[in-house]
Amino acid sequence: MDWGSLVGIVIAFGGILAGQAIEGGHISSLVQPAAFIIVVLGTLGAVLLQTKPSTFVAGIKMASEIFVPARDDRPELAKKIMIWSNIARKEGLLRLENNLNAEKDPFVKKGLRLMVDGIAPEKIREIISIDIYFYETRMRNAAKIWEAAGGYAPTIGILGAVLGLIHVMENLSDPTKLGSGIAVAFVATIYGVGLANIVFLPIANKLKTIIQLEGMRREMLLNAFVSIVNGDNPRVVEERLQAYLR
Repeated sequence: MDWGSLVGIVIAFGGILAGQAIEGGHISSLVQPAAFIIVVLGTLGAVLLQTKPSTFVAGIKMASEIFVPARDDRPELAKKIMIWSNIARKEGLLRLENNLNAEKDPFVKKGLRLMVDGIAPEKIREIISIDIYFYETRMRNAAKIWEAAGGYAPTIGILGAVLGLIHVMENLSDPTKLGSGIAVAFVATIYGVGLANIVFLPIANKLKTIIQLEGMRREMLLNAFVSIVNGDNPRVVEERLQAYLR
């Protein structure tokens, strides 16, 4: 559990509600179903319009990593890499087949398979680099749905405000309906700006960091694969790994 994300969102919403109470306002006045529907469904529709369904689904699934991120296994990987390096140095690359069969990570298995198959170092770098590039491209495109939502939500909120004011103007002769119309107008703007800056954009930025860390992990493995195939001394391999563990 990433407690920073959980605490951050609680503090953000808690601060807004506390400020509303301190100013003498009622928290219930911020609960406007009409404004919520306008902002949330309007933003959802706009994001869906610009995004492929598969990319949208991937972006939604990625959101869980904000609170439950994948474990950083780079230290454990570094230990495995040193084992691979020593085995390859002393017994040859073919002996890594046992390690290949024991691995579950598809990316790691792919690299080990290329080494066991005797693929040249430059070809391994080319193949794995392409894999990393398309992985990062897919993940960044998925994360962009949250960035897009952060861009659309404030504008949809303004649209909700305009709709609320239209409702007010239509009912100037009936004072009992003026309050609800004005409430929808202002609360829609709050929902749009609030969701964009407290939820959507922070999620997008957090996901970018998570993708960057995974890209770094894969680059560490790529450099290890190439170093081992080149026959580098395990001490040299270890020194290179240290840069990724700081």
